[in-house]
Amino acid sequence: MVNLNEQGLAHMRAGEYEEALCCFFKAVNERPNDPAGYMNIGTVLAAAGEDEKALECFQQALMLDERAAAAFYGIGTVYYKREQFAQAKDMFERALALGLADADTHFMLGMSLWRLEMPRLALPYLQRAAELNEKDAEALFQLGLCLAALDYVDEAKRYFEKTLEHNPRHADAYYNLGVIYAYKDDPAAARDLFAAALDANPDHVLAGYGKKMMEKRLAP
Repeated sequence: MVNLNEQGLAHMRAGEYEEALCCFFKAVNERPNDPAGYMNIGTVLAAAGEDEKALECFQQALMLDERAAAAFYGIGTVYYKREQFAQAKDMFERALALGLADADTHFMLGMSLWRLEMPRLALPYLQRAAELNEKDAEALFQLGLCLAALDYVDEAKRYFEKTLEHNPRHADAYYNLGVIYAYKDDPAAARDLFAAALDANPDHVLAGYGKKMMEKRLAP
């Protein structure tokens, strides 16, 4: 027997959202008491910007299974997108408590706390996200930012460098490394890093300003 949810997920991974929705709706019709179909429909709708409809699907999943961790995660992503970070934090905490302890859940909980200006509380979740997915450039970068905010400059530098190992065009990683080298009184290295940020993103205003400042410091 074909597993419609798995078939739908395969379509989702391929970016075939209409086909995915078709599979998930069939799954719900065949098994109306299985929360998985509702969660999957909600995930597609959230990705398409249909936030209210997505929330209804996630809530339907929770009516069928109040311990459906993925539904709490889905609600959290909608709240996060709406910049309702306190509500998002609560949802990701519930997902984590119910056993959804993957890299994405740790990352989104850490980011919610970061956006609530609680870097010290965000740090362990961002660290865990980076541990669970060592090749996720954005997780590495955000961990670097969090460490820098807490004045762990050398540790932050290491994670910005790791970010660039996995994404050599990450302009903000170059920029933040430039700031660190400027702080360490190495204007030549800082200038080169600001230049690299501009090469990756010519519209990076802060990198442009930093490069000019370092050039002034280096002028005879």
